[in-house]
Amino acid sequence: MRTRRLPLVLAGLLAGTVLAAPAATAARCAPVPVPGAAHQEQACLTDLTTTGTRATGHTVQADWAGLTSAALPAPSGVPGVQVDGYFPDPSTTNTNHGWNHDAQFVLRLPDHWNGGLVVSGSPGTRRQYANDRAIGDQVLAAGYAFAATDKGNTGADFYTDGRNPGDALAEWNDRVTQLTVAAKLAAARHYGHPPARTIAAGLSNGGYLVRWQLENRPWLYDGGVDWEGTLWTSDGPNLLTFLPPALRNYPAYAAGDPQAHQAILAAGFAPGSEFLWPYHDQVYWDLTQRTYRAEVDPGFDGTLAAGIPFCAGGTPGCDADYEYAARPAAVHRAVAEVALTGRIGRPLITLHGTLDSLLPISRDSDVYDRMVERAGREALHRYYRIQDGNHVDGLVDTFPDRLRPIAPCFRTAFTALAGWLRGVRPPASATVARPAGATPAELATACSL
Repeated sequence: MRTRRLPLVLAGLLAGTVLAAPAATAARCAPVPVPGAAHQEQACLTDLTTTGTRATGHTVQADWAGLTSAALPAPSGVPGVQVDGYFPDPSTTNTNHGWNHDAQFVLRLPDHWNGGLVVSGSPGTRRQYANDRAIGDQVLAAGYAFAATDKGNTGADFYTDGRNPGDALAEWNDRVTQLTVAAKLAAARHYGHPPARTIAAGLSNGGYLVRWQLENRPWLYDGGVDWEGTLWTSDGPNLLTFLPPALRNYPAYAAGDPQAHQAILAAGFAPGSEFLWPYHDQVYWDLTQRTYRAEVDPGFDGTLAAGIPFCAGGTPGCDADYEYAARPAAVHRAVAEVALTGRIGRPLITLHGTLDSLLPISRDSDVYDRMVERAGREALHRYYRIQDGNHVDGLVDTFPDRLRPIAPCFRTAFTALAGWLRGVRPPASATVARPAGATPAELATACSL
């Protein structure tokens, strides 16, 4: 369901409640009320990173499986308090904890706090622990509090949430706002003073959420790091404009048709990324197109639910034949409800892999960077194109000599943003070349922007 008014109510609470926060630091394991939560459970842990939470059951590894390479360093030894819970929401796609309740969140408050808060929405249609490995581990080890949300609906049937086309996507933005306000309040009560800085960070759909928050709720944040966020624009490009040509032409390409190959390249997919296409055809392209199309354009396939998996072009209601530009104005209005403008109001660092084969860089972050410039906000933006990076780092282990993990670059970018907020400007936007001769082990641990 849509919750656009709820964050505004919480924002009003923030103004009064923070002033009433206790002056003395609360006991380490004292209760941490999360404003607005319908249910919450708290644990005092010896380690809030995945090194510890995997052992104690305070993360769900399935939420973050496949997003990072196996060699990504794993910190440990961050004691603190973890709060798990959910906000009021009638939908039930999230089965974590056996709650069967959406709008679930996790809040982690380290004992040794640096005064900062990082808020994140999950990538894809994953749940609240999806960023634990890629983002949470790093920021917790640096002393930040960390809050993450499932965005209010999860899984391949997310499009069934809401009353109108686009409602499920719009709820994602509302839930991040809601959690940000609530986490600020909870941290203020726990530590005795509000966060000195609040940073939005996310991957894929989570990166989109960073962009949207800095465009529409900039007063809640000091800055953000966007790891290849999904681009939604009402006139395109968006994933409904470049995925159908890939679906339509891939079978002929796989059979050796050079014209089909050129058609996929013309849709925006990078030359040199062809070795990634078989996997993306089987795992990402079809499911992503059908479910997101069902969210904003459910009428395209009549009474079907998210179309026909892996259908051949020419089949009635087949998403391989989808033409976004020709769809009714109501479809474009649904996308416009969640579209980006580039009008960011806080410093933003964007990272995107040049071999991204789900959200091709030429149709996503290259475009968003130009949108920021056209909006006159280029001074607030740094954009780093990561040579040989894919959409997520899971395939780095399969192609260690052909792909570069982006997670180490995210960690460097996050540190650069923290410096930017202290007045140290990060390097100019650039394509970050893969270091000549660097081994896969070296790439897994370091990245210079």
